[in-house]
Amino acid sequence: MAELYIGTSGYDYPEWRGIFYPPDISREEFLGFYAGVFNALELNYTYYSLPDEYQMASMVKRTSERVHFSVKAHQSMTHCVQVSTWRDSAREFRKALYPLEHRGLLLSVLLQFPQSFHYTVDERRYLDSLVKELSGLPLVVEFRHASWQNQRVYTALQKLNIGWCVCDMPALKALPKGRPGGLAPVTATRSYLRFHGRNSTSWYGGDSRSRYEYLYQDAELDSYIPVVDSLCRQSQIVQIYFNNHAKGNAVVNAQKMKILASKIPL
Repeated sequence: MAELYIGTSGYDYPEWRGIFYPPDISREEFLGFYAGVFNALELNYTYYSLPDEYQMASMVKRTSERVHFSVKAHQSMTHCVQVSTWRDSAREFRKALYPLEHRGLLLSVLLQFPQSFHYTVDERRYLDSLVKELSGLPLVVEFRHASWQNQRVYTALQKLNIGWCVCDMPALKALPKGRPGGLAPVTATRSYLRFHGRNSTSWYGGDSRSRYEYLYQDAELDSYIPVVDSLCRQSQIVQIYFNNHAKGNAVVNAQKMKILASKIPL
């Protein structure tokens, strides 16, 4: 059976004080407190600014090596790709991960592509080049367009041992299916499950906070336990992250998922 890791997407949210963090602790103490509750963390600041080795080493130290990390790829590799510079960004990004790799704390590198990234010849060629540039890292891909949800993609990912990110998000036409009953292929030894919330009305056109402001009810989370159980039976490592960070909903749901998942025999 698999090792199970549960956490949130990001941790440095002042509004979590009083909901998760004690009201009187400083932001510098957030990560250490987080490490006492969760065993995994998805870093998303690395999408907005390229990380460096010092930052990664600092996180390892502040968590006392109790937390394993998934690191989201910088936008220069997924959203704002420039032919002349993306390889340099990929190499700089890769170098920054050394402290996590060296200590065995790197669970995955998440390549999240936008909805505008479709299953076309040019996009497939670029993805192939990016995967080769990052060869050797534990890669997971998250697609936001349903055209990637096909057997040819699954087979290609399986050959390369690259994970398919299963997402719970609004049931909108262009988005991949991800809820229980939808497609949840296992394409690698590391499985990945991401909860974004189900805000159909604010998914497009709103800011990121309103897009992900959603609190999963217990029944909605409980419906995923058979999915998690299935992933655990087919994978070596299973990661579950909650991206519905507004109002501390992510930590509330992640803690509930820990309780629900504890019933799965690992």
